[in-house]
Amino acid sequence: MKILVVGGGGREHALCWALNNSNKVTKIYCAPGNAGISEIAECVNIGAEDIENLCKFAKENSIDLTVVGPEAPLVKGIVDIFNENGLKIFGADKKGAQLEGSKVFAKEFFKKYNIPSADFKIFDNADEALKYAEAIEYPKVFKADGLAAGKGVIVAKTKDEGIEAIKKIMIDKKFGDAGNRMVIEDFLEGEEASFIAVLDGKTFIPFDSSQDHKPVFDNDEGPNTGGMGAYSPAPVVNETVFNKIIEKVLIPTINGLKNEGIEYKGVLYAGLMIKDNEPYVLEYNCRFGDPETQPLLVRLDYDFCEIIENAIDGNLEEIKDNVKWKDEAAVCVVMASGGYPESYKKGYEIKGLDEVKNMENVVVFHAGTKKEGNKIVTSGGRVLGVTALGKTIPEAIENAYKAVSKISWTDVHYRKDIGKKALKYL
Repeated sequence: MKILVVGGGGREHALCWALNNSNKVTKIYCAPGNAGISEIAECVNIGAEDIENLCKFAKENSIDLTVVGPEAPLVKGIVDIFNENGLKIFGADKKGAQLEGSKVFAKEFFKKYNIPSADFKIFDNADEALKYAEAIEYPKVFKADGLAAGKGVIVAKTKDEGIEAIKKIMIDKKFGDAGNRMVIEDFLEGEEASFIAVLDGKTFIPFDSSQDHKPVFDNDEGPNTGGMGAYSPAPVVNETVFNKIIEKVLIPTINGLKNEGIEYKGVLYAGLMIKDNEPYVLEYNCRFGDPETQPLLVRLDYDFCEIIENAIDGNLEEIKDNVKWKDEAAVCVVMASGGYPESYKKGYEIKGLDEVKNMENVVVFHAGTKKEGNKIVTSGGRVLGVTALGKTIPEAIENAYKAVSKISWTDVHYRKDIGKKALKYL
């Protein structure tokens, strides 16, 4: 099979890596890809949102299957366009992708189908939002309605921070048109977890649990990022919680999507808050998480391509009992450019990659990298996702940071506490 992976980040490197391990796959293309991906796939200079040229490329190169990494092309309708052209593609269609593309759509969906989530109010007028912000008690959560690369959510602890959030989102349009509407919702306390499932329109295969680390600094301080690291499994999702997520979140969502006339074939990723063994949905994403995909896929003990094909064909029921996970834990530490998620410099040479290549149980997934001659240099905010397996979470943490210590570039930044939240359960 010839496969096209759309995207160029750490998640897409992990997708290419997992597909490359399948006996079914003969050739992988990745658009646009990155320096790390180029070692296992042919990188194609087409942007992830350039749907017309991606479709043309898939036709001209007789691509058997396209796998979409990021959310933006899904929200734009890449799946609908590929399907219209008779091309096999894995991902939510435009209707289904509204679950991520619009926070307003998602919150109204949760309410309609009794999916546990925070109480909320919707605003399309900044003055009304400001008036509301003056009158409420804090903390509250302020969310841009549209896509904002994981950065459009602001937790305000005080009235001043709430007013500032509204200005940033609705008045200054820091996230562009994503801030035309906004959601203000109650702040949920507890511990966050990520829960990812693959759907085929009728049934689903739940992936094992994972936990992301959004804020840029240790101890969850500083602004939110796309994610500074992740690990799997997440002990906060014990068997009781896992079953409640299936029963209270996934099944009502699948039934709700059917009721809305949406045949959802793709990835559904629930960002959850767990409190007293009860799951609450913070948000839905319509694609694999980044960086959760990295530790999840190194733990997957089944042919990834087989899962995708069966999801598209509506046959997950036939294989769902066969999908297994390695007993080991996995930890991914994101190494980022200094200054991220705000402004940062690019073009610094990354040293130490060759040394890490030979380490056992370690995979370095590239995100913001590119080749310049014989060098690999930084080209984004999140640069690498150093991922390691271990018999236990502490061992996986140790293996990941041992690898991290061998890699360097000017102004490198990474959190030193990825996976630490799991230790209290051991």
